[in-house]
Amino acid sequence: YRLMKSIFTVLLLCLSLNAHAVTLASLQQRFSEQPVLRAEFEQQRSISGMNKPLKSSGNLLISRDKGLWWSQQQPFVLTLLLDDKRMVQTMAGQPAQVITADSNPQMFQFNHLLTALFHADTSILEQNFTLAFTDSGQDRWVLVLTPKTTPLDKLFKSITLHGQYFLETIDIEDMQGDGTHIRFFNQLTEPKILSHAEQQLFAH
Repeated sequence: YRLMKSIFTVLLLCLSLNAHAVTLASLQQRFSEQPVLRAEFEQQRSISGMNKPLKSSGNLLISRDKGLWWSQQQPFVLTLLLDDKRMVQTMAGQPAQVITADSNPQMFQFNHLLTALFHADTSILEQNFTLAFTDSGQDRWVLVLTPKTTPLDKLFKSITLHGQYFLETIDIEDMQGDGTHIRFFNQLTEPKILSHAEQQLFAH
């Protein structure tokens, strides 16, 4: 399930789009109106039994029409492509790993849940999580997701998102006592269409 954790973390970025209102409904509505998001990220993962946290960084691209492209640059290069038909993970010097509904039905079903997040499908979100949304004042907000269905409740204790006009941090507590903190910055929603080079990222 480690890969599932990673993918879930990535797709939580569905909420990382411009949002001036401080209700969950208006936040998701504004997300759905934004066709493209570009951002950079820094991730720090604390693992039980390890003295130092694992750190990574890179950039990401979310397209409402094409899917998600996640590019880790440090400490090693790793790319992840996720759309409604496949998930492709590529590491430097290694063949791409492709997951489809035929090759891994359970994983693909899990990805459909993540796609529901990407499309801000509140009904599916509420079927799988207890949601606690808080207006923190000055346009800031907090959203806490507590899993209530399997396998999510076997993987995560809670997932907490903080933001203002964009999602700024994600904090994940898992059932093994490990924690992940992700910070997002330099978010851009313009231009609203993908460049030719960006379109090629989803063509592989």
